[in-house]
Amino acid sequence: MLDYDFDESIGYWLTVTTQRYHRAFNDALVPYGITFRQSQVLGWLALEGELSQAELAGKMMIEPPTLVRILDRMERDGLIRRRPCPTDRRRKLIGATAKSKPVWAKIVECAKGIRARATDGLTDRQQATLKKLLGRVHENLLLTPPTELSDR
Repeated sequence: MLDYDFDESIGYWLTVTTQRYHRAFNDALVPYGITFRQSQVLGWLALEGELSQAELAGKMMIEPPTLVRILDRMERDGLIRRRPCPTDRRRKLIGATAKSKPVWAKIVECAKGIRARATDGLTDRQQATLKKLLGRVHENLLLTPPTELSDR
């Protein structure tokens, strides 16, 4: 039998909480015909501006072929545009269109609702502490080099 104390694992709690958060967010978007993955595309474009398909796939932690299908639908619906990179014609740059603005407004509305649900019962101070602690975990993982598993 595989033994592990999941209740004490930060990774476990981060993972299951993230999955629950994404599921709730996706459910909130359904009435508007928007998927969680589409919201991620527009979210990264809002945060970072125009991105290459490869950069976007990396940020979303999905395989490029999966992203292509998402982008095909979004381009068909007029939410994004693809254009060749001026310095590397093999790369495609993705940008949001004016038609995406009302969709983005719905995404933001849903995000605020999910945020309110997720933080229900937490004081402002507790929310600030949570953000600070998660920020620290994030920074620790950026700064700590990965270790290799050995065959000891």
